[in-house]
This record gives sequence, C-alpha cells and structure tokens, in this order.
Amino acid sequence: MSDPILFIPGLMQDARAFLPQIVALGLRHTAQIYLPVQDNVEKMSEAALRHAPPRFALVGHGLGGDVALDILRRAPERVTRIVLLATDPLAEAPQMAALREARMVAAQSGRLKSAIAEDVPASALADTPDRGAVLALMQDMALGLGEGVYLRQCRALQRRPDQQRTLRRATVPALLLAGLADTILPLRRQEFARDLMPSSVLKLIEDAGHLPMLEAPDAVTTAIEGFLAGPMILR
Repeated sequence: MSDPILFIPGLMQDARAFLPQIVALGLRHTAQIYLPVQDNVEKMSEAALRHAPPRFALVGHGLGGDVALDILRRAPERVTRIVLLATDPLAEAPQMAALREARMVAAQSGRLKSAIAEDVPASALADTPDRGAVLALMQDMALGLGEGVYLRQCRALQRRPDQQRTLRRATVPALLLAGLADTILPLRRQEFARDLMPSSVLKLIEDAGHLPMLEAPDAVTTAIEGFLAGPMILR
C-alpha cells in the first residue's frame, strides 16, 4: 500500500464530499477522514494531527485546505504530498467576514438552509445537468451537521491565519485543483498560491466550479491519482 491519505472536507461537508475519490483511491491507499468542527483553524490542525498516521498525504477543500496548510506548517515532516482544492491561503478579508457574520445570524435564526445557499450558490458551480444534485447533496451534508458546526466553522474561516509563509517554506509536492467555473475563489488567488510554492502545479478542472470533487469526480480522481503516483515536482 502507498502512503495513507487524510481527507479534510470543507465548510459544512462530511465524508460524502470526497466519496468518489475515497472509493477510487482506496484501492491503493488507506483513507482517513477528519471533519474540522472547532472554532479556529489551529485547533482543527492540532486535533487532526493527533489522529493522523505518522506520515500521510493530505487532500483538503476550502476550509479543509486551510486546515491542511496549517498541518503543513506544524508538522511538515509528516506530510508526503498535499492536494488543495478551492483553497484560499490568505486571511479572510473584512468584507467577507462581515458577510459571513450575517449568514451566521441567519443560521442562528433557524435559516441554516438559506445561509448555506448563500455560501455555495448555484452560480458558483458549473452549469451542468448534475448541478442540482450536487447542490442538494451540499444542503443535505450541511443540515446533517447542523447550526452549531456551522457557527464554529464560520468563526474559524473568519479567523483563519495567513499562510503565505507556509507556502514559501513548503518542500513537499503540491497539487492545486481549481474548477474553471468557481466564482467564490478567483483563479488568480489559486495561481498566487501556486507561484509561492516551490514544488507545486495548478490543474484546471473543466465543467466544475467550487466543488470540483463532486462536480467532476472522475477528472479530480484522475488528477490526484497521477499526482500521488508521480515523481517529486521541482520548479
């Protein structure tokens, strides 16, 4: 068996966010899921490391990618490779933090469903026949986790650390995956992250937006498989 993989889902996602990849990659890799439910990224990464294998590859989406970067900051010697999907390496901008605060108020008022619909609107996904099903799954995962997890995860996003130094110091191979239709995280932000990381590549996923692992699962799985089996990437 190859290195185990630690999957870290994003905002209001459970293991189903990476189910297509877990099933496919599980033939060669031991898969482990960590659900980040604390109220700051540092607590999340600390908890993840307590339960992670001695050495492992990391795959994270959004908030999960933020946690993955903090794991890399804390314990770079334990990370063999890292895959980041729709991950913003910078601290949250004040205007975004204010919008998030309004959504948190809505969730506290019993409107979690509408808050999630604002976090991941249809316009953030590619216009494909599967878009409705992906949005429905996103809602189902979110409602299953509930208001308490939403509030803690939102607070963690508001307080997330700037990881530019982590990117510059990273020596592990890194794969960044960006859905071409993602309107939440601009492509230029992911290009910025790639340019900071010495051993990284950015792959664009067609027919996908902010949730490429669900919108284009075969393309994402193929990209991750090739990356995990490939050589060290040096630029």
